[in-house]
Amino acid sequence: MATFTKVNDFVEHLSEGVHNLGTGQLIVALSNTAPGSETSNPLSDGNGVLANVTQISYTNLSSRNITTTSSSQTAGVYSLVLADLVLTAGVGGLATFRYVYIYNDDPTSPADPLIGMYDYGAGGVTLNQDETFTIDFTEAQTLIDIT
Repeated sequence: MATFTKVNDFVEHLSEGVHNLGTGQLIVALSNTAPGSETSNPLSDGNGVLANVTQISYTNLSSRNITTTSSSQTAGVYSLVLADLVLTAGVGGLATFRYVYIYNDDPTSPADPLIGMYDYGAGGVTLNQDETFTIDFTEAQTLIDIT
């Protein structure tokens, strides 16, 4: 099972009105570069934007857009429910990736703020032509629950 890490800047961005998680277009970004090996670690304070992530090529990949199923608040608890995302590799397959970042494509200041990252462990994930990879957001619901 992948390990999820919340990006430090997400809390500040959320508190300062950068995100509208109910309507914003969330997208996944794939990388095979460890956050600590990036020029600016995207998990560290002040670096939580997509520009600090070295992404793989998406030439042979289906849509990376995440579908928001619901966004609601009950008794002071906010819950964002996301539909599982199935990525499919096209002709030529896809480069190996280990890290799956979630970012909000809508904000412009800062542009493409990161929410969090899944680490799929040593060896990463490689998709050959027509192979699929499912990102299961069932457990991710708790990471975006805000109480």
